[in-house]
Amino acid sequence: MTDAGKAPVQQAVAHLRFVRTAPRKLRRVADAIRGKSVREALVTLQFAGVFAAEPIEKLVRSAVANAGNNHDMNTDELYIARITVDGGPGGRFTKRLDPRAQGRAYFKRKRLSHVTVVLSEEPPAKPRRKRAGASVQVARTTRRAAAPAAAAAGRGAKKKTTARKRTAKAAPSKKTEATE
Repeated sequence: MTDAGKAPVQQAVAHLRFVRTAPRKLRRVADAIRGKSVREALVTLQFAGVFAAEPIEKLVRSAVANAGNNHDMNTDELYIARITVDGGPGGRFTKRLDPRAQGRAYFKRKRLSHVTVVLSEEPPAKPRRKRAGASVQVARTTRRAAAPAAAAAGRGAKKKTTARKRTAKAAPSKKTEATE
C-alpha cells in the first residue's frame, strides 16, 4: 500500500534500444500517442504517414504482449502511461565519413535512440499536454482535405492571360504587316 491507501498501479514495460533513427524524429511520433489508449494509439501509428511510426508500433505491440503474458493485465483496456525517447550511445551518435572535394572529409552523425513504453490499466492522471508543432495525425488529415478542394477549383477555372499577351493578340506586329 502507498501513502494514499491505494494499491500500486500495475504497469508493463517494453524497451527498444539502438534504433537507427534520430530521437527528434521518434519524439514527434511519441508525442502524438502519449496518454492515449492502446487501441487509439495503434490506429494512429498504423495510418501515420511517417516512417518513424513503424518501430514505435512494434514496441507498443510488444508492451501489450508483455502486459498480457507476464502481468495478467486486461489487454483491451490499456493506456500509454509513459513513453520516452532518449539518445543512444557513442556521444549520442555514430560517426561516418562523407568524402568531399579536394581530398577533404566531413563527418556524418548517424544518431541512435532508445525508446521506452510503459502501459497501465488506468488512464494517466495528468491530461495530455498540447504541444506546438506538427502532429503525426493532424498533418495527414489536412493534406487529404486540401487535395480535393484544390482539384475541384482547378477544373472549372479559366486560364488567365496577362495584359502583355492580350495586347499582342489584339494588335498584329509590324513585321507581319511589312511582309504582306
